Amino acid sequence: MSLVLYGHPLASFCHKVLIALYENGTPFEDRIVDLSSEESRADLFRFWPIGKMPLLRDEARDSTIPETSIIIEYLEQYYPGPIRLLPLEIDRALQVRLWDRFFDLYVQTPMQTLVSNHMRPEGTADEREVEAAKATLATAYSMIEKQLADKPWISGDGFTMADCAAAPALFYAETLIPFSQEQPNLRAYYDRLLARPSFGRVLEEARPYFKFYPYKERLPARFRDAAG
Repeated sequence: MSLVLYGHPLASFCHKVLIALYENGTPFEDRIVDLSSEESRADLFRFWPIGKMPLLRDEARDSTIPETSIIIEYLEQYYPGPIRLLPLEIDRALQVRLWDRFFDLYVQTPMQTLVSNHMRPEGTADEREVEAAKATLATAYSMIEKQLADKPWISGDGFTMADCAAAPALFYAETLIPFSQEQPNLRAYYDRLLARPSFGRVLEEARPYFKFYPYKERLPARFRDAAG
């Protein structure tokens, strides 16, 4: 198979690319990286010494594509499907790219900061870092709520790369900082994302791994059962 995706079913950034692949039914090999295995790590690092996931290999073109947004744009260019995740019209495309970056930088990043601090030895968490991450998430939620006032998806009427970024970011972030009653647009949007078949498939594939999520007790009820 030409396309090989290196990733892990629990990783939110990997979820973002998987959603894009599933939206268009793009054939690929899903190669799970086991960081505890020297052989598995070496298979990833030989193509991308930074070692970050996900990573896409296109064997047909002998190309290595890192970074989630670049991967999705690459797929749009070389493996297009029926769902266009990045509009052709430049102003609309810029809006999609803006909100894609927004979810990566202002939802995913502070979410990961909170999780990493939680995993530190007792008494070693950086409280200033934690409070700053919480404040960033609160501000992001407010901005998303406002953006969704007159549209079903984050950049308009159609599902795009920005929504691929939003789904896993919000899934994990909501377990840390729940949406408030004053954010009905955000809650409704999150529910639409959960109902999207592509994201539903990603979450089903992640179910056996949710037991390793540090905040597994805060997952939605149907996933808490899987987390054990």
